[in-house]
Amino acid sequence: MSPISYHLKKKLSQPLKIGSIEVKSRVLQSPLSGVTDLVFRRLVRRYSPNSMMYTEMVSATEIHHLKQLPRLMEIDKNEQPISIQLFDCRPDFMAEAAEKAVKEGAKTIDINMGCPVNKITKKGGGSSLLRQPEIAQKIVQEVVDTVDVPVTVKTRIGWDDKEINILEFAQKMEDSGASMLTIHGRTRAQGYKGNARWEWIKKVKETLTIPVIANGDIFSVEAAINCLEITGADGVMCSRGTLGYPFLVGEIDYFFTTGNKPIQPSSIEKLQCAKEHLKGLWEYKGKRGIYQARKHLSWYCKGFSGASELRDKVSRIETVEEGYKLLDGAIEDISSTSPCY
Repeated sequence: MSPISYHLKKKLSQPLKIGSIEVKSRVLQSPLSGVTDLVFRRLVRRYSPNSMMYTEMVSATEIHHLKQLPRLMEIDKNEQPISIQLFDCRPDFMAEAAEKAVKEGAKTIDINMGCPVNKITKKGGGSSLLRQPEIAQKIVQEVVDTVDVPVTVKTRIGWDDKEINILEFAQKMEDSGASMLTIHGRTRAQGYKGNARWEWIKKVKETLTIPVIANGDIFSVEAAINCLEITGADGVMCSRGTLGYPFLVGEIDYFFTTGNKPIQPSSIEKLQCAKEHLKGLWEYKGKRGIYQARKHLSWYCKGFSGASELRDKVSRIETVEEGYKLLDGAIEDISSTSPCY
């Protein structure tokens, strides 16, 4: 395990201040579309009870037109601290949605200005706002003026290598009233390819006075330490590293809090967690939950003998019983072949 500098140790011993609120953990669970629903967040929070969690991103336009709030905004009263992430390009719709999100229990409002998906950017949302800084400013300003909770922004370093404008953009977000900025160290054009360029996060941290959270390539405790040492950021946000591994946020938080290396789960413990995830999705969403569980179960299936074959089978399950049978069979196989799993 990499050693931690004195400066970083001191920072980690203090709560993360986001505007008017304090969060005891400096490790955050990223909002992930199709992933960070209530069921997933409960699993992550079990291992990191003090971390800020985020809902999947919610369309402000959808909130405006629907009589009932989308289920994506449903949160458990016991899962604080929680933030609801919103996206759109219309400041008035965003302010309206933010007001409703606060009534649902959101402790902060996070504005998505980083999603690279075409169907989002073509409508002026997500990372397309990097190319429309004036609109981005108006969105932040209007939301800040509407709600009495901190407003945060999640974005990327730029549209592409020719348009890396994060330093100017970040300053505009702070000037508009944002209480925290999370930066994914890739451009929109990169998607999730190549390496996250943490050096840009460092430059932003040196420019702003509000907290800056580093995002991108945080797949381990070691990566989290290296990222904070390099960037000087105020915390890290875990994204893809938690797919099929809801233990990651807790592992990093445990090391940051205690200085001790966390004990990683065994293959059997991971598969038992997969069973619980499947059960939760079935109980929460019914048949649709089974279909959503397929990808989650596939992500859990790695690092043990027969994982590839199991991954293929769980990606085609039709019932919760079928999923249980496959996972129980794998657990039994691991138990019988490796007493030191």
